[in-house]
Amino acid sequence: MVKNGKEIAMIKHLIVIPTYNEKESIGSLLNELKDLQKSMLENCHIQILIVDDNSPDGTADYVKKFAKDNVISNVDILKRDKKSGLGSAYKAAIAHALTNIQFDFLITMDGDGSHQVKDLRKLLEVADHSSNVSLILGSRWIPGGGISNWSPFRIRLSKAGTRYAKWALKLKINDLTGGFRVYPRNTLEKIDLDQVTSNGYCYQIEMAFAVDHLNKRDSLKTVEVPIIFIERENGVSKMSGKIVLEAIWQVTKLGAELRMRPNADKLHYVK
Repeated sequence: MVKNGKEIAMIKHLIVIPTYNEKESIGSLLNELKDLQKSMLENCHIQILIVDDNSPDGTADYVKKFAKDNVISNVDILKRDKKSGLGSAYKAAIAHALTNIQFDFLITMDGDGSHQVKDLRKLLEVADHSSNVSLILGSRWIPGGGISNWSPFRIRLSKAGTRYAKWALKLKINDLTGGFRVYPRNTLEKIDLDQVTSNGYCYQIEMAFAVDHLNKRDSLKTVEVPIIFIERENGVSKMSGKIVLEAIWQVTKLGAELRMRPNADKLHYVK
């Protein structure tokens, strides 16, 4: 882009939103992102990539029609054959993006309205004005962050899970399971995603673990930004006992590996 005779770099933010039966929620989020793009600087372009696991409720087709009817031109859809898990969806989206899309930052957020666009502004502000940062995390468990509409038991359970993962993996991150994140392109290019094997919400933990290895090698840092997480109003949560058990097993396994082989080659996470 050229303005007043000067070349202006186009900063592209690719927002990846995994969906499975999110027809009831995704439209309002797309409208909010449309408004966000209108309010941002000319050199700060946003592209949206919906990763749909062949939702029975027709989420992908609904998104196409909604985007057309509401003149939202910056939406693409990566439709997969079947539901294969959150981690698999993100890995497919990242591989697709690195091969086919020019972007500076890849943002991951939920399609059910739990992640607020006003908090996305804060994350993008940090991304655009920070150096030596490998990952920007929207955090519920730091001052200024929080949860809306969760029971006290669920809050205690989530915090306990994070404390265990922090101890097991020797990490200093306060919100390891949150999916509201900004990855610089360079970070994703340096992580070997084939080595990230978790497929439920533990995927978020393992990605933070992988990035921590990159931080230590390249003297980078992870930054946490406070957000307010709002429990979905529509649709059904994808959380299940199977997902929780996978997280406990994977974290325990990785933690044991870390302690038994402290001088191993970073579990091959870093290219």
